[in-house]
Amino acid sequence: MNASVFLISTLFNLYLMVVILRLWLQLVRADFYNPLSQFVVKATHPIVGPLRRIIPSIGRFDTATFVLALLVSFIKVATLSFVFGSGAIHVVGFILFAFFDVIKEALSLMFWVLIIRAILSWVSQGQNPIEYVLHQLTEPFLAPIRKVIPPIGGLDLSVLVAIVALQFLQLLIQDTFGLY
Repeated sequence: MNASVFLISTLFNLYLMVVILRLWLQLVRADFYNPLSQFVVKATHPIVGPLRRIIPSIGRFDTATFVLALLVSFIKVATLSFVFGSGAIHVVGFILFAFFDVIKEALSLMFWVLIIRAILSWVSQGQNPIEYVLHQLTEPFLAPIRKVIPPIGGLDLSVLVAIVALQFLQLLIQDTFGLY
């Protein structure tokens, strides 16, 4: 049973991260023609495209993509509840849990993007297109931290501070709402 829960959660979470990544790429106006951006768009466009005809964007915020993220999370919660739980429909509870699940996955995605960017900064020469997109994604978070804590002896501590802040937010949400 634990293996089935793991498999179902992982499959939904992977697609949810791709959807959140699309929303994040649009918010920071990352390079659309980058191979990573193209993959994300191709993986989500069959659903986001028709949703955009129904749900308009609010400024730079793509509400259709956000609704898709909520929908994917809602379907994950409902599937796990029906297969392994009571099978009862608690729509409001599912919607609230789906909202917090999207937040949890967004924080988790930010964590992993920061980790990957830090590792690539050690081994890459800066010519990698993936590294360029990761820079575009993380720089809005890291630049304000660098203003407060400048690089010390060539060592940039902004990534470490951002990771600690993300972990704190995840624990705060977990303690406040009793999730995860």
